[in-house]
Amino acid sequence: MSEDTTDTPLLTTPLDKLHVSLGGRMVGFAGYSMPVQYPAGIVTEHNHTRSKAGLFDVSHMGQCWLKGDSHEAVASALEKLLPGEVQALEPGRTRYTQFTNQDGGIIDDLMVTRPIDPADAGKLYLVVNASRKDVDYQLLKEGLDPSVTLEPIEDRALIALQGPSSETVINSLSDGVEDMAFMSSHSLKIAGIDCWISRSGYSGEDGFEISVPSESASSLAEQLLSHPDVIACGLGARDSLRLEAGLCLYGNDIDETTSPIEAGLIWSISKRRREAGGFPGEDRIKREIADGAKRKRVGILPGGRAPARDGTEITNEPGNVVGKITSGGFGPTLGGPVAMGYVPTELAAVGTSLNLMVRGKTLPASVAKLPFVPPNFKR
Repeated sequence: MSEDTTDTPLLTTPLDKLHVSLGGRMVGFAGYSMPVQYPAGIVTEHNHTRSKAGLFDVSHMGQCWLKGDSHEAVASALEKLLPGEVQALEPGRTRYTQFTNQDGGIIDDLMVTRPIDPADAGKLYLVVNASRKDVDYQLLKEGLDPSVTLEPIEDRALIALQGPSSETVINSLSDGVEDMAFMSSHSLKIAGIDCWISRSGYSGEDGFEISVPSESASSLAEQLLSHPDVIACGLGARDSLRLEAGLCLYGNDIDETTSPIEAGLIWSISKRRREAGGFPGEDRIKREIADGAKRKRVGILPGGRAPARDGTEITNEPGNVVGKITSGGFGPTLGGPVAMGYVPTELAAVGTSLNLMVRGKTLPASVAKLPFVPPNFKR
């Protein structure tokens, strides 16, 4: 996770005053003023999310509608820009996918939801990364069929409640979420507030992402935080949780040079899309599916206690540079340093010995199975 260092004035989310009142340490991130941690500290926030529930502000993410005459029309138009399966998406279901460029690199990764309400037939709801939403919106404007329109959503906040207590917490203010499956989506009232809720998140834990009208965001957040199982969490804990879960961060682990196959995201491309193609970069992606990629994203366990941050060089046993760390830090659940990075495929087997150049010193490391911490999603 990299903080902004430019002099450009930062945007704020609808929860900005709440963050400050709770003692959040605010930093610049993706153009927004965001809490990196609260007084309890990152490790406490991380562990609390693993054991109970953490509340995260993700309102900096881009929310938008795609609208057309029918689901088939909107889905087929969107599939021209990404390799994910959208046409077969059932009402009330959410899917993870990526926008790709003509070279097969990843422009952004995103969530696509088909609303469950029949009144929303012909709509898709997208959530994209804050740092890429301007790029994504321009891509959609230029790449979609003229019959499909993009409508950015500017009047809603986005809150993530993550952890094993999340279902119980939301059920204290609503009902019906116990029947929601992983990657499903519904519209419902929480504490009397009209929300869009999906059973998803980027922590590796069970949890929910809640889109709420901006004017009601603080009220909802405060009511969720009033539950004894919930504490406010910042970007630091979000980053350590997703790293232990082996989840990619755009700009670190994936970018416009990285293909979904190299990144270990082949699971997000359905059989139909692999065979039929029809998306940007299909030549490279289909070739890598058939023949294998030359490099792979892997989990890495550094020896000792020193964390290996992004940009750290990876060397093989003879001392030749073979890759670099893309995400790294301390894993509170594991009690030691964890990292991810890219290495040649021949060095990607679990247990392979590597070395890391940390602060001018050569430190031993080994390739580890991802995720570092088994997911706790509700299946």
